[in-house]
Amino acid sequence: MKTAKRMISVLMAVIIMAGFSLTGLAAEGKREKKTLQFGADGKFSIMHVTDTHLESDNVDASVWLIAKACDKEKPDLVVITGDNVLNSDDPDETKSYIDKLMTVFEERNIPTAVTFGNHDSEVGAMSREDLMAYYNTYSCSVSVDDGEALSGCGTYSLPILSSDGSKVKFNVWVFDSGDYDNEGHYGYVKADQVEWYKAESDKLTAANGGEVVHSIAFQHIIVADVYEALKKTERKRLFSYSHMYNKDEYYMFDPDRVNHGTLTETPCSGYYNDGQFSAMVEKGDVLGIFTGHDHTNAFGVEYKGIEIGNTVSTRYNGDAFSSQYGYRMFEIDENDTSKYTTRVEHWFDMLDNDDVRTIRNSGDDYGYRLALDVNFKGFFQKLGMKLGRGIVSIFSGRQISYPD
Repeated sequence: MKTAKRMISVLMAVIIMAGFSLTGLAAEGKREKKTLQFGADGKFSIMHVTDTHLESDNVDASVWLIAKACDKEKPDLVVITGDNVLNSDDPDETKSYIDKLMTVFEERNIPTAVTFGNHDSEVGAMSREDLMAYYNTYSCSVSVDDGEALSGCGTYSLPILSSDGSKVKFNVWVFDSGDYDNEGHYGYVKADQVEWYKAESDKLTAANGGEVVHSIAFQHIIVADVYEALKKTERKRLFSYSHMYNKDEYYMFDPDRVNHGTLTETPCSGYYNDGQFSAMVEKGDVLGIFTGHDHTNAFGVEYKGIEIGNTVSTRYNGDAFSSQYGYRMFEIDENDTSKYTTRVEHWFDMLDNDDVRTIRNSGDDYGYRLALDVNFKGFFQKLGMKLGRGIVSIFSGRQISYPD
């Protein structure tokens, strides 16, 4: 009897996975989707990569660092949330940047999910659909082109099976938050995408015996609700930032909320709001919604039971400040999927002195010079950040950053 029940559970899990893979298959053909599953240790890790903005001047350094990050973290899934590569008028040039990025994950057999930002298709010869089709030529890609069903390109769900494969234990939502609205403001998740999410969330809950399947959501542009999670101040203060659209309003961390990380620029949300965040509060399955877009912000703020977070740009330009860029990691334990742990890893903290020596001894001259450059500039970047925080704390009594 137990064997029969187990076989039925496994069959149900396969059916669920197949059901959530249907969106976009008509556009992609019958490409088989990789199965995402908790490991034998009950853990599942996600690396958030965003705003790589790859072009000729930064592609080699950025890709080298991303590869080192993958070797260090060994993520079970990479989620890339837009402004990925320079979209050139020459499709072959655009594809060459995608090739360098995706080869990192392909060589390491890391499932990779992609969506888009405001810059991916605002110029260049390739549409979002063209770009997605090219990302999906890589076997590591688990991305979905939703076709004509939804606004944008790259809104989909990635169920994660339990370690024994018997049920969907966690879920990852990926949204295309668009580029710009008709009035030139930044984009946002549209009403049809919100309705899709609500329907898919209900399906997951029903298949899970009426209990929500906890999840994390990823997209490029932060939800406008972030301003409700921050503290409004009537005047400009050090490390407070004007509202994206109401310039006489200023916002900073609210010390009465759960915060982590650093807020160093205005959260650049869309102007309009079709109720995405409210729908997630209603459904009760989303634990956190994480974005990129704002290159230096690396924070999380709790609001209505959901963490609204931002991840720093994942690139290296070689300028004085790019050593602070990096990526974000998440770890989920299948024994308690109602929470996760997350941290930001800045480039200036990724490679210690032993790592640099190992790179030198390996004969990787390019990597050795790059690692020295990152750590040298990072020393001054960290020193400046520490002094800035200390000065604000002394003169205002205010905490402007929290542990990552």
